[in-house]
Amino acid sequence: MQSSAVDGTGAAAAADRLTVDVRVHGRNVVVSLAGELDNDSIDLLRERLVDALGRPASDRLVVNCRNLSFCDSTGLNTLLTARRNAEEAGSTLVLAGLQPAVARVFEITGADSVFDIRPDLDTALR
Repeated sequence: MQSSAVDGTGAAAAADRLTVDVRVHGRNVVVSLAGELDNDSIDLLRERLVDALGRPASDRLVVNCRNLSFCDSTGLNTLLTARRNAEEAGSTLVLAGLQPAVARVFEITGADSVFDIRPDLDTALR
């Protein structure tokens, strides 16, 4: 298990800052996010997504957003880039468990029509 947290200074984070957990489930890699995804925390997510996409024999990258409370345009753009990178690598990217505040960002921008969005992690792994 890999799990990390950052805040604007790079120090251990408070509960609202981003944490990222990466786990392998069969041929799927699950990246679970918790806290706030914004410009101050985006580097951690980028690093973990690059690692996840670099794993051999991965059919699907699932980004579990169940515990993600906030996502700004930086986060959205990073997820769009990861989706494109996954496709180029012959994989797919699925978002799971978007909370209402995060789902709203995807709705407003139209990104919800670009992503494969599932209601929860179990559904995304099927």
